[in-house]
Amino acid sequence: MKIFNAAQTAQALPYAKLVPAIAQAALELAEQQIRAPERQVIEIDPASVLLCMPAISSDIGITKLITVHANNAQHGLPAIQGEVIVFETASGRRLALLDGPTVTARRTAAVTLLGISTLAPKRPTSALIIGTGAQAAAHADALVEFFGVSRFWIAGTATPRAQAFCDALLLRHPQVAAIVVSAADLQTKLPETDVVIALTTSKIPVIPAHIGAQTLAIGVGAFKPDMAEFPPQLLRSRQIVVDDLSGARHEAGDLIQANIDWTCVHDLASMLKDKTKRFDVLPAFKTVGQAAWDLAAARVAISR
Repeated sequence: MKIFNAAQTAQALPYAKLVPAIAQAALELAEQQIRAPERQVIEIDPASVLLCMPAISSDIGITKLITVHANNAQHGLPAIQGEVIVFETASGRRLALLDGPTVTARRTAAVTLLGISTLAPKRPTSALIIGTGAQAAAHADALVEFFGVSRFWIAGTATPRAQAFCDALLLRHPQVAAIVVSAADLQTKLPETDVVIALTTSKIPVIPAHIGAQTLAIGVGAFKPDMAEFPPQLLRSRQIVVDDLSGARHEAGDLIQANIDWTCVHDLASMLKDKTKRFDVLPAFKTVGQAAWDLAAARVAISR
């Protein structure tokens, strides 16, 4: 069994391979060729949970185990820790052990890239990122590496942290421009950009309701029923597409709180199948995550 540390896991998951692998997994999930039940969430304490996400296909199976300890900063430890165990379906033979947070960061960013490729009319050159955490950093890197995005606006609740995020982004990618904007100012000073991506755990909407018709809005961070990044008025004015319909019904707080009509919500697989579909007003794309995406990442990692 090959054991990958965080750096090796990242190196084994290039976005050029990961995005098409997730597209394939989405179609297989829709055809029930991948079996992936809803993730199991077990409370450890009021600030901590254990997440278990299994998925099985004809070639390989995976189980991702993640612990989230919100108070770990006081111990000098990361809040999110875990691993992805990869095994051969036919025999159960263990094939690999991947770093869980790295898999999560990269496959989540890859789902966003796939959503943009599928729903947007052109390759983006600019992006507004709302949030300054690890997922925001992974998404910024992915947008640069996969699409060549060269202009960013970074919005956060704390300006010094947003500036530190921009400084770090410029160190990794000196060719890009990164500008700090106040999250509070987005309602009145919204930059014109190709895509808006929210990566927060906010319980109140952070995506402006008045974004342009040709700006793709993506919500990634809100993964519990009491969280919300999309404002209801924006959701009611746009076609809604989700990465996984079953998971979104239970976890997409934005959609649940807005009381949307689920019969009108499309999943990513249906959009992948309908390659002729065009939108006068770009959709709202909501992702909540799925173990099938981890399985797709595992396929890429072990193939390399």
